[in-house]
Amino acid sequence: MSEFQPDARGGRPGRAPAPPRGSRPPVLSLVVVRYDGAPDRATIHPPGVAGLARMETWLSTDRSVVVDLAAWR
Repeated sequence: MSEFQPDARGGRPGRAPAPPRGSRPPVLSLVVVRYDGAPDRATIHPPGVAGLARMETWLSTDRSVVVDLAAWR
C-alpha cells in the first residue's frame, strides 16, 4: 500500500486544491459552437474579458462532457 504524498500545494496529486471556506465559486461564461458532422465545442471563460486576457483564461472541450453542476450534487 502506498502512502498519500501531498503535492507542492498541499493537495492530492492531480486534483485542484479545495477553495477556502466561505468563498464563492467563480463566475464563468460558456459559449457553444455547433458543428455539422463533428462534436459541438464548449468554451468556458471569465465574463467581461477580451483579447489577450481571454486567450490566457479560456478552456474548450466537447460539449458532451459539460454538465450542469446541480445535476452532480
